[in-house]
This record gives sequence, structure tokens and C-alpha cells, in this order.
Amino acid sequence: MDEQRQVAIVGEPSYGIGAVARRLGVPAPTLRTWNLRYGVGPSRRSPGGHRRYDARDLWRLEEMNRLIRSGVPASDAAREVLKIETVPPPPVERESGRPAREKISPFTATRPPGVPTVAMLKRATMTLDSRAVQEWIGAALARHGVRWTWECLVLPVFETICRRQLESGASIEIEHLFSDRLLAALIPLTERPARPAGDRPVLLACAEHDLHSLPLYALAAALTTDHRVETRVLGARTPYPALADAMRRLRPSVVFVWSQQSETGDPAPLASLPTLRPSSLIVAGGPGWWDSLPASVPRVTSFQDALTRVTTAALA
Repeated sequence: MDEQRQVAIVGEPSYGIGAVARRLGVPAPTLRTWNLRYGVGPSRRSPGGHRRYDARDLWRLEEMNRLIRSGVPASDAAREVLKIETVPPPPVERESGRPAREKISPFTATRPPGVPTVAMLKRATMTLDSRAVQEWIGAALARHGVRWTWECLVLPVFETICRRQLESGASIEIEHLFSDRLLAALIPLTERPARPAGDRPVLLACAEHDLHSLPLYALAAALTTDHRVETRVLGARTPYPALADAMRRLRPSVVFVWSQQSETGDPAPLASLPTLRPSSLIVAGGPGWWDSLPASVPRVTSFQDALTRVTTAALA
């Protein structure tokens, strides 16, 4: 690189990963995954050697985020955005012919979302403001991580939604919107880490007929981002024969099965799951399980207990 180009780069604005995460509403662990897995990341270094994003990097990330949310696989989106070499010129005001001030950078028109209070997130959810809900959940995940976001923001909002449903029988649309935006924020965090900490994944599934898969995705996201534990989420209503087949195929270190309600908490099928070599620890999570769990199946009822139990077994 010639000296003139070096001087030009030094004079250009650059951004740290925290600022980029807040501006995009994409959690910082996801940005790191995109960088490690697909090469879509910071191309600059500060005088102190820290990686920094420049305007082209930001434009690539904004486009990648848009493509993924429109349904394009992350690998395909990355291939497309890596073709971007220059940032598009700012739009021009029709009457004056001058660049529109608020559009000069890809992000100056977007107010960086802050971490909301519970009241703010409740209000946005109740008014079906999906954009605010998504931005605020993303900002909370980026700044405080999965466990804090789940325990301090998500659960209180769900408590309000459930209370309204019990009182009036309404708010199904509110629950659906909040669940959808939360799931959209969590799923990217469950992608396979670049260098998994263990050689066997953790398998997570709902009990047969159980629809409540969000706790699985939250736990998988925390395992992946905080501990680099590889996960596979089978989701809601997983038939026990299908779970058994997945166990034989993946040979997981841990099988985490979630039951939200007592109607799905019959523990008998857990005893019939296959015995593997090396063995898989089966963990029962959620309030729905009956008291007669097999002696070999521990039960966890809090997010931290689940995270500790699963991580310890997965990294043993």
C-alpha cells in the first residue's frame, strides 16, 4: 500500500465492534462469527493494534444483515457482500444538488439502539412495534449477553403477556410478535463456533407435544457464545423416536429435554432413550416434569443451573 493510501485510511472514521453491534442491532458474538467463518469483518487496525471497521466494512455488514433477514443463507450472503469494494455515494437532494447530510454514512440515519428498561420493552411489545423490539433485544444481547437478557428482560415481558392472557384471553398476537423477534435474535447466536471447545455437540429438544422452544434457543445461544459449545436444536414437538435417532447419529455429550407444562412432563420416555458409548448425559429442564424422573436424569429449573450443568458435562 502506498504512503498516500495509508494517510487516507488513517484519516477515515473507524468503529469498534460494540458500536457496530449497537448500530446494526446484531449481537457482537454474531459479528465475530461472521468474521471468523466467512471473512466479513474489520479490515483496519488502530494505532494500538485493535481491529476496527471502516465505512466499507459497515456497508458489507449492513447488506449481509439485510440478506440474512430476507432468507438468504449466511454463507451465500457473505459471498455476495465480499464483492463490495466501495461504499455507494451518498444520495443527492433533488432541489439543491448537494449530498443529503443525514445520509453521508451508511448509519448516520439510524439512531443506535440502547438497552431498554423492562418497561420500555413491554411498551414496544404491547404496541406491536416489531422494529423497536428487535433492536432493543439485539442491543441487550450485544451489551449484556444471553443470560442477562433472558432473565432481566425477556422473562419479565413474558410474565406480563401471560398475565394479560389469563385476565382477558387476549394478547396472542403480542406473544407471537415478541417470540418471533426474540427467536430471530437468538438463532444467529447458535451457529457452530469456529473452534468448538468440545468434540461432541449438545442436543436440545422439547418433549413430545411441547411447543415452548424459546428456552432451548436461549440456552443454545449462551452455550455457543459464552463457552464455544457446539449445539443442535431440534425445537418444538420432538417425537422421542426422532430424538433417539438424532442421538445415535450425533453421539452428543448432553441431551437437554425441555417440558414447560405437566401435560408434556411424563418422564417415562426418557428412560427409553438409547444408551450410547461414550455415554450422553440426559438433562430434564423446565417446570413441567413430574417428580418421578429416572435417577440418572438430573432436573434443572433455572437458566444458570441449566447452563452450569450442561457446560460441565459438555466440557468434561
